[in-house]
This record gives sequence, C-alpha cells and structure tokens, in this order.
Amino acid sequence: MENIIRKIRTYYPVSDEALKALVCLFEKLIFPPKTIIIHAGKLDRKVYFIEKGITRSYVLHDGKQITTWFSKEGDAACGSWDLYRNRAGFEYVETLEETTAYAISIGQLNELYRSYIDLANWMRVLQQENFLRLQDIHIRRLNWSAQERYEHLTKESPELFQRVNLGYIASFLGITQQSLSRIRANGRFLT
Repeated sequence: MENIIRKIRTYYPVSDEALKALVCLFEKLIFPPKTIIIHAGKLDRKVYFIEKGITRSYVLHDGKQITTWFSKEGDAACGSWDLYRNRAGFEYVETLEETTAYAISIGQLNELYRSYIDLANWMRVLQQENFLRLQDIHIRRLNWSAQERYEHLTKESPELFQRVNLGYIASFLGITQQSLSRIRANGRFLT
C-alpha cells in the first residue's frame, strides 16, 4: 500500500492514526486488464485507490469513447457524480493493465472525514488539484495546438506512452489517432 500512502502524503501530511483508520476499511481488489470497474448509468458508491496498474476514464459520445482521465499508482478512481451527488454518473472507468486497487465506500470515507480533519483536508486538497488539472486540460484544448498538447503530455506523463494504447492518448488529447501518428513521426517529438 506504499504507493497509495506516498501519494496521499504528497498532497497533505495525514497522520499515522488517520491513515491507519483509512486503510483498515480498504478492501483489496485485483482486476484483470480491460475490466470496467465503474459503469455509466449505474450508481457506484466506492472510491478505488490504485496501488498497481492504470485505469482510464471515458465517456461515450455518439457511440465513440472519449478518454477524459488516466489514473495510475497512488491515484484514486471514482465516478464524480457518484462521489458528489449520490447519483449514477456518465463516465466509465476501465483498467488498462492488471490493476491492484483498494476500495472504500463513499459513506465510510465521509465518516472518516468527520473523525479526522487531516483526511478531510487531504481530500479537499486532492479535489482542488484535480479541478485545477482539469481546468488546465480544458484551456490547453482551447488554446494550444495538437502538437503543443502532445509535447506537454510527453513531459508531464511520459510513462503513459509506454503503458497506454495510442488511440486512448489521442482521444485524451482531443485529436485523431492519425494526427497523433503524424505528430509522433515529426522527429522533434518522439517519445
């Protein structure tokens, strides 16, 4: 569980006591690749903390999958509507490789927040950082060229290119796979 704990503590100095209370409620799960762990339209009242592996979040638009997020070691994966509105969401979360995750119910997390202010502050900071990251992605899609978005992703998350299907990366960048292939063929931006 060291990847999860290390990532938690990069966001906020959570006490050993609070971490112990959190991990005591974890349920260990191992998912094979290509497992959809969260389904759009189905309420899922769990948060999945990834110890090993990677997932992608995606939505369906006109029958096409559009990748919106990647979660890897130390990250959490959940449906945002499930988490914040107690309603079935619009997104899917799929494992891309064998993934070891620890699940906890949203109800249990909310109870922990009431008992441990440092856990509540950690989640606040985590959500704040995720919001800012989403805002940056949105602004880059509006203002940056496809090549600039690709170059930024290769610097920000180079490991994705070793672990993730290029079609998913293209979708995340908001470009076609053919455009991504052309950009990658340009020698200045090879990963």
